[in-house]
Amino acid sequence: MQDQGRSTRKRTGGRLKHVRNKRKYELGRSPTETQVGEPRYRTVDVRGAGEKVRALATNVASVHADGETVTAEIEDVVENDANPNYVRRNIITKGAIIETSEGTARVTSRPGQTGQVNALLVE
Repeated sequence: MQDQGRSTRKRTGGRLKHVRNKRKYELGRSPTETQVGEPRYRTVDVRGAGEKVRALATNVASVHADGETVTAEIEDVVENDANPNYVRRNIITKGAIIETSEGTARVTSRPGQTGQVNALLVE
């Protein structure tokens, strides 16, 4: 289980004493790493009464250009500043540059958090 709680180390690098057990509100999850492919989704319960729809894989993007939004087919991941290996593995994250049927676009949404890919056409 991933932990979003206090670090086990001090600023100096020394170890901190273990104070208590992990709490439910400190829960962290591994990244979704949305891939290009046949659409697959997973819903995750979050704090409160909400839920997130995580896109495990998708091949559709809403591309915005010149005041108009069109649905485009995702063909490939061209560039991803988050991780160079994501390009080889065709993983879409926010800020990734993707090749679509409408042209090259930059992803502005977080597919692993919202379940959809919104992108702006890059000139």
